[in-house]
Amino acid sequence: MNAAAADGTRGSGTQAPIEYEDASAEVRAVYDDIMATRKSDWVNNYWKVLAHHPPTLRRMWANSKEVMGPGALDPLTKELIYLAVSVTNGCRYCIASHGAAARNKGLTPEQHAELVAIIGLANETNAQAVALNLQIDDKFR
Repeated sequence: MNAAAADGTRGSGTQAPIEYEDASAEVRAVYDDIMATRKSDWVNNYWKVLAHHPPTLRRMWANSKEVMGPGALDPLTKELIYLAVSVTNGCRYCIASHGAAARNKGLTPEQHAELVAIIGLANETNAQAVALNLQIDDKFR
């Protein structure tokens, strides 16, 4: 792994985040909705980089609001699922972002340790099941 990949940075293809004061009215409207929805005074870099393509910014924010908003799963459970997928995918940015969100929703150190154990176990058993080409038990159908 090269040094840039090890520290989470990328090469020249990375686009700089678009700050609020530099954003178009269209992008500012999404930023305003992000801040209002999250009851926050800032927008994180994920959204600021997506702002280079406003249709993607709008679509992803709408999707995020719908999926992560009120539903059958409580907000902490949603963040734990997001965190588990982010760990499995190796997305350091998403781990940091959703780890912070989970802590803000009440994640304790004990719950985090248990989550990490579950993530490790699930990844190991999934890999074994794939490698062994296991047939699905009739009772699971």
